Amino acid sequence: MLFEHKILETVIDQAYEWIVVVDHKGTIVYMNKNYCDFLGKKKEEVIGKHVTEVIENTRMHIVVQTGQEEIADLHYIQGNYMIANRIPIWMDGKVIGAVGTVIFRDTNEWKRMNSHIKSLLPQLQTYLQEWKEHSGAKYTLNHIISVSKQMEQLKEKVKRIADSDISILIRGESGTGKELFAHSIHQLSSRSDQPFVKINCGVIPEHLLESELFGYEDGAFTGARKGGKKGKFQLADGGTIFLDEIGDMPLHMQVKLLRVLQEKEIEPVGATKTINIDVRIIAATNRPLEKMIEEKLFRQDLYYRINVVPFFIPTLRERPEDIEPLIHHFLDKVCKRSGKRIRSITPDVMDILRRHIWPGNIRELENVIEASVYFASGETITLEALPEYLRTTGVYQTDGKTLKQLLEEAEKQIIQQSLQRHHFDKQKAAKSLGISKSAMYEKIKKYGI
Repeated sequence: MLFEHKILETVIDQAYEWIVVVDHKGTIVYMNKNYCDFLGKKKEEVIGKHVTEVIENTRMHIVVQTGQEEIADLHYIQGNYMIANRIPIWMDGKVIGAVGTVIFRDTNEWKRMNSHIKSLLPQLQTYLQEWKEHSGAKYTLNHIISVSKQMEQLKEKVKRIADSDISILIRGESGTGKELFAHSIHQLSSRSDQPFVKINCGVIPEHLLESELFGYEDGAFTGARKGGKKGKFQLADGGTIFLDEIGDMPLHMQVKLLRVLQEKEIEPVGATKTINIDVRIIAATNRPLEKMIEEKLFRQDLYYRINVVPFFIPTLRERPEDIEPLIHHFLDKVCKRSGKRIRSITPDVMDILRRHIWPGNIRELENVIEASVYFASGETITLEALPEYLRTTGVYQTDGKTLKQLLEEAEKQIIQQSLQRHHFDKQKAAKSLGISKSAMYEKIKKYGI
């Protein structure tokens, strides 16, 4: 045991770092040979002395008092700046001492290391930028904030099927987080190092959708880019294509998409031959596809092609236990982005947020928190900071009304306010609510707005 102790002491003495250990009073109980040599002192001269008597400008005794570690701190000693670490030693909930190390014996060593790191950073940043542009996927399962059983089960389902190549249809109301699930599936798949390409079928004009999806050849039509253009399917080759709002895709494009899924090939506009592609399809919609099939607005054969693994994302009102974690998540996110400091939410505001039915789901909740942060006059979100529609309605009166009626009332109110906020620009209002322009027109017609 004595032999092992001597070996350990020899190793520490000859370590590259300079090491000092103090007790709870700041008294030196150990200093390695390299540190002693630098100070021009012998071990027996420093052991038992207060650290301030041995090391100039030391903060070891302060770390013992505060219990706060100090990492990579500049320490001026004997005419040089050193890079020092000071770590408190805890035992049974109390600080019993601290250990200090000097990693870089002078700033020149740090500068040499820093220069080496800086020389590598441009290469790393270029690689990361290329990867980000190439991949396109931004979110993982960690971005899906939830504690509810339904959502945790969905996350487990993602993990089970992500690495397959089967097509997935994500269903759910606007604002429930369909896109986050699509990103997460790609990130966990074997295609994660390949492109993730998103296209919103509801916002691209019908006459441009084919060229956007499949590209076009040089001279395919008037105004076509010289040399042609690759479509989204070519850009996604080897990876994943996310067809958002697929319920808004026109019928003639549904036929072409079905062929792509069956034959695994595309034909750019104006081309005379097909191009083989290898993509995984993830589709999403908030529309009732089954009803649309009955009304001949959506092809049944395409439905069965994309609906191999269905995902139904529950609304926020179906998982109220997720509301509070989401509130704190968005509060932290908005405060970091805006620089505002919000420490708390009053109980009456929290009660309204918990009991609101959230027809706009998570997107509505995030917008409410963002608005409340900006309108808060102090460090607390009070009733006055809430958007007016939450203050005036607060908790919905449910007497004699079905859930469907309540949801429709709330939806109508939100659409009216969104239209007013965007000066009745229907496209902007639709975009702010995360719905397609056609869906906005349908709701305006439905509610007689």
